[in-house]
Amino acid sequence: MVITKLYGSMVFDDKTMQEWLPKEIYREMKRCIANDLPLDLDTANVIANAMKEWAVDKGVTHFTHWFQPLTGITAEKHDSFITPAKGGGVLMEFSGKELIKGEPDASSFPSGGLRATFEARGYTAWDPTSPAFIKDGILCIPTAFCSYNGESLDKKTPLLRSMEVLNRECLRVLKLFGRKTERVSAMVGPEQEYFLVDTSVFEKRKDLFFTGRTLYGARPTKGQELNDHYFGAIKPRVVAYMKELDEELWKLGILAKTKHNEVAPGQHELAPIYTTVNVAVDQNQLTMETMKKVAAKHGMTCLLTEKPFEYLNGSGKHNNWSLSTNFGHNLFNPGKSPEDNAQFLLMLAAVIAAVDKHQDLLRISVAHASNDHRLGANEAPPAIISMYLGDELTGILQAIADGRTYSTRAKCDVKIGVHVLPTFAMDSADRNRTSPFAFTGNKFEFRMPGASQTIADVNTVLNTIMAEEFKLFADELEKSKDLSEGIAAIIKRVMQEHGKIIFNGNNYSKDWEHEAERRGLLNLKTTIDALEHLCDEKNVKLFKDMGVFTETELRSRQEIDVERYCKEVCLEATTMLDIATKDIIPATLTYKKDVATCAYNSISAGISADVEIELANKIEALVKTALRSVDNLKSALEDAHKFGFGFECGKHCKNAVIPAMDDLRAICDEMELTVAKSYWPMPNYSDVLFSVH
Repeated sequence: MVITKLYGSMVFDDKTMQEWLPKEIYREMKRCIANDLPLDLDTANVIANAMKEWAVDKGVTHFTHWFQPLTGITAEKHDSFITPAKGGGVLMEFSGKELIKGEPDASSFPSGGLRATFEARGYTAWDPTSPAFIKDGILCIPTAFCSYNGESLDKKTPLLRSMEVLNRECLRVLKLFGRKTERVSAMVGPEQEYFLVDTSVFEKRKDLFFTGRTLYGARPTKGQELNDHYFGAIKPRVVAYMKELDEELWKLGILAKTKHNEVAPGQHELAPIYTTVNVAVDQNQLTMETMKKVAAKHGMTCLLTEKPFEYLNGSGKHNNWSLSTNFGHNLFNPGKSPEDNAQFLLMLAAVIAAVDKHQDLLRISVAHASNDHRLGANEAPPAIISMYLGDELTGILQAIADGRTYSTRAKCDVKIGVHVLPTFAMDSADRNRTSPFAFTGNKFEFRMPGASQTIADVNTVLNTIMAEEFKLFADELEKSKDLSEGIAAIIKRVMQEHGKIIFNGNNYSKDWEHEAERRGLLNLKTTIDALEHLCDEKNVKLFKDMGVFTETELRSRQEIDVERYCKEVCLEATTMLDIATKDIIPATLTYKKDVATCAYNSISAGISADVEIELANKIEALVKTALRSVDNLKSALEDAHKFGFGFECGKHCKNAVIPAMDDLRAICDEMELTVAKSYWPMPNYSDVLFSVH
């Protein structure tokens, strides 16, 4: 296998376009993409035909407009290239009109009230900035998805809008520094965490099968206490999986770079190389789909749920985000002397102001029921938004705010005590693994997104809030008589008004929660707490002014996300009740019966049965408590269904259903520790976590 030939072999990328398109058509397409211009139909016809010929040459017979509806996953409808020919037979055709626009039925996708069920028509529109690719023998064309009236029904359209406004406003700032840049783009590299379990074990756990996480399970005999899985030797079966996964991703042009064992048993991570944000979003969706598909071929199931196992690390998706010009200049690169780099410090000030002003939106962008279980524990950041900059950068900004010269700290080397290894320069900032939003040298690592979610929401918010700050800075500096003084004034004001968002300490500390409250930072602990703020006046104004969401579109997202939260919690509650009443309690009673029979036989033989009687009585008490917990959860769930799926239901789920679920789990987990393993109706944590050999 020659990797250079394998890489991108299933992508209609820039290299492939140069091979298959006439030179003038290729140049026209690149010009339109660079200047956000629509393609004329004649040009689109030539591109469509070349794309079809390339795909047919690889054995493809169908195409699809591949889009990302508000379900958070992808969607596709397959159409063949086949067209009837005169006199019988068929032709293989694909027109520019078919390339540019499709009409999938929109009636069954969530819309949040943007259209009624009988208003079924929806449109998909080709996104030429993200290359087409072949997946499962189908030509997939990345598209945006909108309603008959033009409202966005997808994750991609707002992202593309946010990219446009970010580019426009950032260019205004760069122009003040004399930078001749044509385009600024957000660059993203999402680190993807996941679990692998044996499928034969997975299928015996109803909770994993139906919800993606374990709703029951006592603490395993061995978990992650010894940290012996982290960066450890990868098991041969997993090595084979990772090898095939890399190859499949490379075919799709996805720069899968790093792979390793994570902290928890059965947990792993894959990290790609950075690319433009809309391409990164598409590729991450493909990565998740490919992970699951390849795992199935190896007899394993890939779990992307945020907290599949209690007591262990959850799975996140660290969104590494930076800004870059089309000339490859990273705008968050401090240079050798960041205290003298006015442009970098101004960019940094924009991030500080944006993150502080819009803590709520960043929290909302990662808010869903599954992620609530992950945040705040086991190497996941807490729900409080803060920024980590490190002492040096914080000191530089504070010195500017105080009107004094920054005194550079003494440089030093890190000596690691092994003479055969070289010393290396200490970085100016450590990597704070507890911070939700940390500066890591030339980028920001947003560590709150959950493993299963699309990164479109997160990056739409980041792009938009940064565009707003760049606009405000540009409006001010364009009127300033002295650029240096104007920048210093902005940095001073930002540090005074928004410096409270900077925290370089331990975000897991209880003291930080009290300190954050004192600073006035938000602590939106649950999805429902966060979603209540999505349509606050300031947020509606922000998205409307930046042209990213209309108020109607924003309110539709709020309705969809609340409904999803309610349905996910209710599904988990229903699954818990089913397992408890049909599996756990009957199995426990069978065990109690056998213990009681053993006691009866012992007494009949004149042997003491005190131990058996005590155990049977204990089991009896546990079952009675479990039955009361079942009744309480049933009642809470019935009440939830009466509320519909709006905020009233969501609050009831948070305040009543979830606590009832926790109570039922606690008693059933205690029963698991009491009942003999041979009686227990499902594989336990040890069986699942160590199922892959």
